[in-house]
Amino acid sequence: MIFNQLFDDKSSTYTYVIASGEGREALIIDPVIEHTEEYIKLLENLKLKLVKVIDTHIHADHITGLNELSKRTDCSKIMGEHSKSEVIDLKIKDNEKIEIEKIELTAIYTPGHTDCSYSYLMNDRVFTGDTLLINGTGRTDFQNGNSYDAYESIFNRLLKLPENTFVYPAHDYNGKKHSTIRDEKNNNPRLQVNSKEEYAEIMNNLKLANPKMMDVAVPANIKGLTLKEL
Repeated sequence: MIFNQLFDDKSSTYTYVIASGEGREALIIDPVIEHTEEYIKLLENLKLKLVKVIDTHIHADHITGLNELSKRTDCSKIMGEHSKSEVIDLKIKDNEKIEIEKIELTAIYTPGHTDCSYSYLMNDRVFTGDTLLINGTGRTDFQNGNSYDAYESIFNRLLKLPENTFVYPAHDYNGKKHSTIRDEKNNNPRLQVNSKEEYAEIMNNLKLANPKMMDVAVPANIKGLTLKEL
């Protein structure tokens, strides 16, 4: 299997390029528009045909490369059914399967960071977007986020997966590339709580500044625009 984890230094975003092998169909999760050429070159070098591109949610800290990749490769643009994006080709539902050649992902609706957040399970690994991070969790204070929804998504969906499942988030700010469900259960400081009320108390008092790109990234990602087109 081809599994490439790429990193954007500016927004600390992880992008994933996945295929069953060289010369096969491929999909990309959470692309960043500034790296479109890098993705295209990687696809060409591995003789991959990009057929699907997925955003885990409407991003507030960068402009997605989803629309630009679709223009370049004619791939299908996918998000969850709760997404407000106006350029999506396929809006998938909870537990729906996304398939390419010899690869299958299962969508898991995991709201809380935003109301359109989805995670994607692929065999031994889960792509958690901003819902579950390594030793952290996604903030819940904008884009219809909700701390109680986040608790349910994390504790009653993601942490119910097998403990050896690898966790691949959409961001990391400390150089970590992946974790496991077991490690997050045991070591993630935000998950050492006894109730959803306790979790909400933590999340509702983080007092974080808004992402620098938020005012332009959110409308751009909804409309499928670049900065120049805004």
